[in-house]
Amino acid sequence: SQKINRVPIKFVDSSAHGDLLSRVTNDVDSISQGVSDSFATIVHSLAMLLLTTIMMFTTNVTLTITTIVTCLIGFALISIVVTNSQKYFVMQQNGLGKVNGHIEEVYTNQNIVNVYNATDEEAIKFNGLNSDLYKSAWKSQFLSGLMPPIMNFIGNLSYVSVCVIGSILAVKGKTDIGTIIAFIIYARMFTNPLTQFAQSVSRLQSSAAASERVFEFLNEPEMSDESMLTNQLDPQKVKGDVEFKNVHFGYTSEKTIINDFSATVKAGQKVAIVGPTGAGKTTIVNLLMRFYEINSGDILIDGVSTRTITRENLHDLFGMVLQDSWLFEGTLRENLVFNKTGITDAELDSVCATCGLDHFIKTLPNGYDTQLSEATALSVGQKQLLTIARAMIQNSPMIILDEATSNIDTRTELIVQQAMDKLSSGRTSFVIAHRLSTIKNADMIIVMKNGDIVEQGNHSELLAKNGAYAELYNSQFAE
Repeated sequence: SQKINRVPIKFVDSSAHGDLLSRVTNDVDSISQGVSDSFATIVHSLAMLLLTTIMMFTTNVTLTITTIVTCLIGFALISIVVTNSQKYFVMQQNGLGKVNGHIEEVYTNQNIVNVYNATDEEAIKFNGLNSDLYKSAWKSQFLSGLMPPIMNFIGNLSYVSVCVIGSILAVKGKTDIGTIIAFIIYARMFTNPLTQFAQSVSRLQSSAAASERVFEFLNEPEMSDESMLTNQLDPQKVKGDVEFKNVHFGYTSEKTIINDFSATVKAGQKVAIVGPTGAGKTTIVNLLMRFYEINSGDILIDGVSTRTITRENLHDLFGMVLQDSWLFEGTLRENLVFNKTGITDAELDSVCATCGLDHFIKTLPNGYDTQLSEATALSVGQKQLLTIARAMIQNSPMIILDEATSNIDTRTELIVQQAMDKLSSGRTSFVIAHRLSTIKNADMIIVMKNGDIVEQGNHSELLAKNGAYAELYNSQFAE
């Protein structure tokens, strides 16, 4: 849990969530079980091997060497098995991650799968992934299952070897029957720990494969250390002046998607960022919040570079409402006051009335103490209104709205728009919108295309230019 908070958002965005969860749950459980089940056995086996070896050398060197050489054959066979089976254990853990990733993706988007009648196609994909998992699991378990019978065979072979070599020595008068019988017992004491050791190694193979995936995650580069940053912006005192200075950025080093982006936003202004899909609108917000680090240039808040303050401090300055609403299991109150303390019912009433949620709250059986879960019947619009109310309660000096009204019907949009106007009053706000009707009253509209600002001005000015913004606007409102 500490590591996931230290890796960049880029890693989370580029990883399949189901596979990432599999590393945190299945792989960690596999390591835990393997170590807890095998560690004590391995220590006990090694101790028995050492003590038994000392006793055998003390009794008869020739028979001791006979027993050890016989067991070395077993070790050689086991090493061959381990070498060939380990790759299948790795494939098994990787396959488990892929299956979990596929299941998480399909279950999360089950309605889309049903709408497009893609259940059979997704089932075929699952069967393919599950078949690969079955093949690797079968091979790994089969090969590791060979270890105990191999050791049993070596144990029996050691008895025969001790009897044959002991008989030859007895005939030559170099040993006696008592020593031979003792070495038959020693051989059992020597091979039993080896068998247990082999079984433990078999269990540890799965843990070793899981540990590769876990440590691969733990070795991921982390966000830069910010312990040396001493600048601190007080959310209560921040005015909200924002300046982008010659910002360049690319998600990969080979492709720059934000090219020399510069803009100046005055405190309290409502800034709308519009443009076609892939123009770089959401990327600008990601850079503003330092979810990603810019390649060059700078972003300043009240004249202070965002690189000189901690991410936690930066995030305190912004409230965010995204296109996809996010609610967690808990009471309505807990969802609204998320990570805030000292919020009274009167404040909740005021915010919910502003967002048009007051009637909805009154219909709930326990008001703000109503328990929310996946089974709670909430419309998409109601969920979005709750996330907007949460942002209002946070009361940050600046706010970001990323397609916040895209999932809301036209009538609800009017209510939300009025709430957003009240929320934006006195605050710097950044609005990303495809529905241009929601940003007519913006103080500044930035039109982006291919990572560049192609136009900048208010609604009337941009329509008068009859350029890119007018084309976008007319395409939405043409007959």
